[in-house]
Amino acid sequence: MRKIFEQCVGALAETFIGSRYGADAARNTPLVRDAADFVLAQHARMPDYLRLPFFGATLFFSFAALVTGGGLFHRLADEKRQRHIRLAKKAGPFRDLMRFYEGLSIFAYGEALERGTQSSTPAAPAARETFSGEQCDVVVIGSGPGGAITAALLAEAGREVTLLEAGPHLAIEDTPEFSRAEMEQKYRNGGITAAFGKTKISYVEGRCAGGGSEINAGLYHRTPESMLARWQQDYALDAASLAELTPFFEANERDLSVSPLQGEDPAASIKMREGAVRMGWSSMEVPRWFKFDGPADTVGKKQSMTRTFIPRAIKAGARFASNTRVAKLEKRGTQWLVHCESEGRAFAIRCNSVFVCAGAIHTAALLRRSGITQNIGNSLRMHPTVKVVARFPDVVNSRDMGVTVEQIKEFSPRLSFGVSVSRAPYISLSMLDHPGQQQIVDQRWQNMAIYYAMITGGNGSVRNVPGYRDPLVRYALSEADMRNLAEGAKKLSQLLLAAGAEELYPTIGGLQPIRSEVDLQQLPEVLPSGRASLMSVHLFSSCPMGENRERCATDSFGKVHGHDNLYINDGSLLCTAPGANPQGSIMAFARRNAVHFLQRNA
Repeated sequence: MRKIFEQCVGALAETFIGSRYGADAARNTPLVRDAADFVLAQHARMPDYLRLPFFGATLFFSFAALVTGGGLFHRLADEKRQRHIRLAKKAGPFRDLMRFYEGLSIFAYGEALERGTQSSTPAAPAARETFSGEQCDVVVIGSGPGGAITAALLAEAGREVTLLEAGPHLAIEDTPEFSRAEMEQKYRNGGITAAFGKTKISYVEGRCAGGGSEINAGLYHRTPESMLARWQQDYALDAASLAELTPFFEANERDLSVSPLQGEDPAASIKMREGAVRMGWSSMEVPRWFKFDGPADTVGKKQSMTRTFIPRAIKAGARFASNTRVAKLEKRGTQWLVHCESEGRAFAIRCNSVFVCAGAIHTAALLRRSGITQNIGNSLRMHPTVKVVARFPDVVNSRDMGVTVEQIKEFSPRLSFGVSVSRAPYISLSMLDHPGQQQIVDQRWQNMAIYYAMITGGNGSVRNVPGYRDPLVRYALSEADMRNLAEGAKKLSQLLLAAGAEELYPTIGGLQPIRSEVDLQQLPEVLPSGRASLMSVHLFSSCPMGENRERCATDSFGKVHGHDNLYINDGSLLCTAPGANPQGSIMAFARRNAVHFLQRNA
């Protein structure tokens, strides 16, 4: 059965690549084989509770071809394969199966064409300290922004700190930004993660030293003052006014060189700004944690955690162990036992205090595995996002553009607009809902960019699945949320038309390209759950902080209610979706909480 599965995947990759890039591309055996290998590897990386269902569904799809085409799928001629795929796309759950294989095949092939290489070479991990069965004062679990700041500040204060990271320790320059190699080596589950519900939302997380700071764009916002006031009122969050948080914002901004763009604005940003002016909306340049080497440096270096707080923690004496997963926490007397797994070994670290900083999904999952469940994993929030690909008459894109810095907050926090990663392989992915228009990417990708509309709605949960390592994430969007997303898609489209776009392609199935205000009428008033492709890169609020014990998992400084010397210090703590890129908020609260811990435990 495994062989039939692999043959079916290979045939799917060949068929989708041929449909997208032409018959000659399908005959490019090395690149097609490489794409199929990538798809198989991504299947192996996906959450473990999904692997067997995907395996079984793929076999069912292959054997069903005996009825529709007279043979197993991989043995059919191209015309019969295409027909069988069209039938599968109409058959409920098989739509997602086909989208999985089509998207990954097209992405891998397009990536190989763009990079001029057939495969990605894994980066060599940095040397790391290994240890087992030891004792220390503080264990910090997770090395993203929350964990790295916590470890650095505590170590610099003289505490004996052990910093644990489930992923590899790779330098930020080891993988090209937003590349296949980065996806394979630094994304959790290879980026094949989703929140399930009536409307599925794909999301990505970092799983490497530095966490999300290594794979995101480094865009920085302070927490909106209106949001802090709401958290104070609804969650009884203390010591979190804008005035009280400002010293922590300022300290992080100094340490991370938060600064505006140097040099010319990317053309895709300029288009958004021009559209905002014509619509009478306000727009803003979002600063980033980038360090520039003098006025002539227009590129800069992203000040991710592997370039800033992790080296600071190590220099101050913290021990850092990557590729080390924490299975559970156990209280032993007045101390904590941190049960770890690394390279097939199981061991435990005894410590006085634990800071869990594994991200909104895995902080909640770890605590629930450890029997700590009160208000844990019940209130996950994210920023659901719908995208629109825009084609302009002039050049707006280049291979080194990355994520641009312009955002529109006219309707914030309910709606926000910005520019997404717009490399050609990502544009091809975003055009899956417009199969008749995909070839235009090859000819005009430099005239195209991906824009997004983001909302703050919905509510989710994190639960462990018995017998599996990966947690199950659910997320529910209300009719009002779907209405906001539809409004966001429409307003974004109006803005892009005002900016001079010739053609728009929303990530909503069943729509024709939008070329005028009249065409906007086809956009629905409420986003249809079965046709919308949603995603998010912002996850938080699974363990909210505050003194309201009916709603909060921790006190106002991250101490877990009812548990001594156990703290959370990452995005899990944010009470609700902040309506802006969250890492400025995460880092300010992490710094504030670490300082408070040191003051209380001097």
